[in-house]
Amino acid sequence: MGTYLITGATGAIGAAVAEILHEAGDHVILSGRSAEHLHATARRIAGETGDERVRTLVLDLADPRRIEPSLGEAELPPLDGLVHSAGGIRLGTVEKLRPDDWLDQLLVNTAAPAELTRLLLPSLRAARGHVVFVNSGSGLRSKPAWAAYAASKHALRALADSLRAEEPELRVTSVFPGRTASEMQRQVRALEGGEYDPDEFMSPRTVATVIVNALRTPRDATVTDISVRG
Repeated sequence: MGTYLITGATGAIGAAVAEILHEAGDHVILSGRSAEHLHATARRIAGETGDERVRTLVLDLADPRRIEPSLGEAELPPLDGLVHSAGGIRLGTVEKLRPDDWLDQLLVNTAAPAELTRLLLPSLRAARGHVVFVNSGSGLRSKPAWAAYAASKHALRALADSLRAEEPELRVTSVFPGRTASEMQRQVRALEGGEYDPDEFMSPRTVATVIVNALRTPRDATVTDISVRG
């Protein structure tokens, strides 16, 4: 079985990916910015008695410069996979968006995944690992009030494409989910002035299953881009 590090592991898709991998016997390293939420997710996945196949790693992706010190004592093993599922969103028209709205999303959604990937390249190379960037439909197209978020996700796709070309021994996949039932989707609906009904959106487990299937693809092929629509 393999070892996988998942960012945004307390979120809907990240937690579902971790659950599916753990159910299959893999080791998972759950990463997020809240130690309390990480431990709660770990207990839900591993059970109250614990399981050595589940670890937690506190990382605050809001400031990519802090990632390297946070990793300093982690002693990570070779990684079969790195799943980037953390992210943030702010909506607003170009007229109303301010520099911090742009910068905060670019830091969390693009610069932080780039920096974490850079730092974990030795661990990924050691296992000829697989990097999955959980992108968004906004990484393929934009619409009114989504400019800053979409720009960060378009940049994330560029990061994935460049990494794939630069690291031929690694497999790199971009996943572009449509709207998925999650706390972020609840926030988006509030920003849009609409109601949130989770039954109207894809299940996180559905998206996670697609991601894990990409990770399980035999070594003679790479799934480069996946669009998932409800």
